Formats: sequence, C-alpha cells, structure tokens
Amino acid sequence: MSVGGALLNLFFPPKCPFCGAVLSRQGICGDCRRMLPWTQETERERTLPGGARCASPLFYEDMVRDGILRFKFSGNAAAAEPLGGLIAECAAERFPGEFDTVSWVPVSARRLRRRGYDQARLLAEAACRRWDTRPRPLLRKVADNPAQSGLEGASARRANVLGVYEAADGVSGRRILLIDDIVTTGSTLGEAVRVLRDAGAAEVVCATAAAARLRPEKPCEGHGKNT
Repeated sequence: MSVGGALLNLFFPPKCPFCGAVLSRQGICGDCRRMLPWTQETERERTLPGGARCASPLFYEDMVRDGILRFKFSGNAAAAEPLGGLIAECAAERFPGEFDTVSWVPVSARRLRRRGYDQARLLAEAACRRWDTRPRPLLRKVADNPAQSGLEGASARRANVLGVYEAADGVSGRRILLIDDIVTTGSTLGEAVRVLRDAGAAEVVCATAAAARLRPEKPCEGHGKNT
C-alpha cells in the first residue's frame, strides 16, 4: 500500500457497506457475507425487456437495500469498491468471453450535480479495477425524468425511460457489459440496451449489484378449475 493510501485508511478506515463495521481493507465483513441474501444459481440471471440478460449477485432487500440506499443518497461513495467487486465476480462467472467493453447507465447532469457522483459509474470503475481496464462512457442521459422508484407498474416505468438516453460515439461493433446499481422491472436497463443496440453494438449484457425478487405472475381472471 502507498503512503497516501495508508494515511487515507488511518483517517478514513474502510467499512463494510452493509453494517458499517471498520475493516482492515475494502470489502465486506464476514458476518454480513454469511447473512446477505445471495442470489442462487437459477436466480442469478434474468431476461430484461427486449431480451438482454442481466446478472446480479444479491437480492435487493433488507441490509442490501439499506446499504445501496446509503451508497446512492447518503454520500457513502466508498461502498462502490466492494459492490463493484461483487459485480465483477458475478459478470465474470455468467458472461465469460462475452464482452470486451464495460460501460454504465448514467444519471442526468442535474442529479450528478445534486449527488456529487454517478453511482453506476463508480461501480463500473470499481469492477474494471479487477480487470486492469477502464469503463467507457457509451451512453448519455439527455432528460431528467422522474425517479423510477416513485412509479407503480412495469408499463409506467417503461414509459418513463423512453427517449432519455442517447448513445455516444464508439458503440458500433462493441460487445458491452452495461453496469447499474439495481434492477427491478428491468425497464431502465432494457431501454439503455435498446439504445446501444440501435447504435450498432454487437452484443450487450448487463450486471447490477442487486436485483428485486421476481414476483410470480397472478393468474388471469377467469382462469381456474372450471376451465
């Protein structure tokens, strides 16, 4: 460790992103690792609207939800390092050899000014440090739409993100790993993937730190024992 890094750890010691326990190095404490709601083999990957695949190591609930909310809204930017490490492990496991470029789903300029950082970019940079590379800014957010978390239903979420992204230069022919913090209905990632594909991306796969559990679909009305 460099002298600068040692001093930084002395005054701002690394902490577990979920419980806040002080650690000797960046990571997740042993107790939290045992208690986290890890996705299992059959749950780790899902299909987004539009057909792209998305992998996530954790479910977005309980301590994971609390940790990611602190990361996004309470200035806990240091959580990007361990969370990005989890994304890197998951993406390497699920998509070996399927991407040659890493990018992220950007926030709007307004939210970037308010928050001070783009949490998805920090996650992408942390993941890329495991691979000794850097992410590329392949998307721009051109509209400051309402937060997805305030909307009910997949159709409302899909409508809310239509047209809010545009592709940057350099997308054509690339096989892209697109990173975000969480996936719920998949509307945001699905729209971002569509924009990249329309710009000529050869392939797009996605990874997030956490995923909302998929709810079983309710049976259609009138479908029952008498049919």
